[in-house]
Amino acid sequence: MRTYSIRRRLLVALLGVLLGAGLIAALATYASARGEVDTFLDEELRQIALSLRDHAQLDLARLQRASDDPDLRALVQIWDPAFERPYSSRAVAPLPRLLAEGFATTEHEGRSWRIYATPSGKQTIQVAQPTALRAELAARSAGRLLLPVVALLPFLGLLGWWIVGSGLAPLTAVAQALTQRDPASLKPVTTPQPLPIEVQPLVESLNALLQRLEAAFDTQRRFAADAAHELRTPLTALTLQIQLAARAQSEQERAIALERMEQGVKRATRLVQQLLTMARLEPEAASKPTEPIDLSALALLVAEELQPLAAQRKVSLEVNAAAAPAWVLGQEDAMRILLRNLIDNAIRYTGLEGRVHVHVRASESEVNVVVEDNGPGISVEEHERVFDRFYRGRDAAPGGSGLGLAIVRQIAELHGGTVALSAGVPGGLRAVASFPAVVVPAAS
Repeated sequence: MRTYSIRRRLLVALLGVLLGAGLIAALATYASARGEVDTFLDEELRQIALSLRDHAQLDLARLQRASDDPDLRALVQIWDPAFERPYSSRAVAPLPRLLAEGFATTEHEGRSWRIYATPSGKQTIQVAQPTALRAELAARSAGRLLLPVVALLPFLGLLGWWIVGSGLAPLTAVAQALTQRDPASLKPVTTPQPLPIEVQPLVESLNALLQRLEAAFDTQRRFAADAAHELRTPLTALTLQIQLAARAQSEQERAIALERMEQGVKRATRLVQQLLTMARLEPEAASKPTEPIDLSALALLVAEELQPLAAQRKVSLEVNAAAAPAWVLGQEDAMRILLRNLIDNAIRYTGLEGRVHVHVRASESEVNVVVEDNGPGISVEEHERVFDRFYRGRDAAPGGSGLGLAIVRQIAELHGGTVALSAGVPGGLRAVASFPAVVVPAAS
């Protein structure tokens, strides 16, 4: 898994923004300084030209030609019809002569010049400057303005490092709190100082995860303890039956011991199957894919599978399916277990030659599965308790595991449904499992 430093990323981003802003400021400052320098020097050129023009006709023959001093900022050239070559204040080739009064920028011998021209009688006075001089002056002016900002950049970087570190301090505090925790502790994470609102969702989600883990671990521990307790009884009984079979004095005693041993094995096998079913229905099962299920068709299949058991106990098993498919969204294997447990319980506890009726009813919003029997039923006080794991009613027949109805409720809740018990009419027990209905488009 790739890792990176938030502090480094933020600092690089902040410094990048600062440098970008500094570059934009430098360009803006240079442009502003260049504009001001151009305005100032243009006015300087104009003033020089006008001051020369005010002397009326200049005697070019008496003017002394200046040396080629690079420090001279202005070049003066004067055209006079009486002379072949114009007067020039510096030893450079004559610039192009402007025909109109005003400013112009022109290229001459590989250099760019800013020129101001004004007529003075028959003469034309031109005052010029290299544009490179203006760029140099503007750069110097902008540099002087930006020098303090550049000098502050290292301090701004250190300040940004400190600010980013202060902003990330709550994350560091959370990391330290997690590092110092007992590995077995699932209590909520707490920090000495208040957390900012940006970090609170992370800590709240982490605490919620720890709370779910604690609940899951508690459930697993309780489940393991209950399973061990419940398995101890049939295993102990099997041990006793084995001992009885070993000490049997006659074939009849041995046969009785073996028959009881077989019953104990069947009970232990059924208990283990129910335990495995319960384990598969733990919260992780919620992530399994779901599909549309027709509970009417599924109830008919499950009832058909349980017909041999009903025939063995001489129980009349009838299924009244809905007229139309009763669609729900769920896991078919889990729904099959739910229906099997409800119908199996009804068959086992209704008594010999009893009656079990299964009804599937569908409406626009809900699908109900009703399983009724005419057995002895259970007391109203136990209608909720029988859904607890390993709880068996006071009048329950021997051989059960106390997990069947617990599994039924767990499956119902996994599918967003409910299951409830009530007294049957005229007697017995009535179990109703309800699920949200779904609409399945008809095949074209």
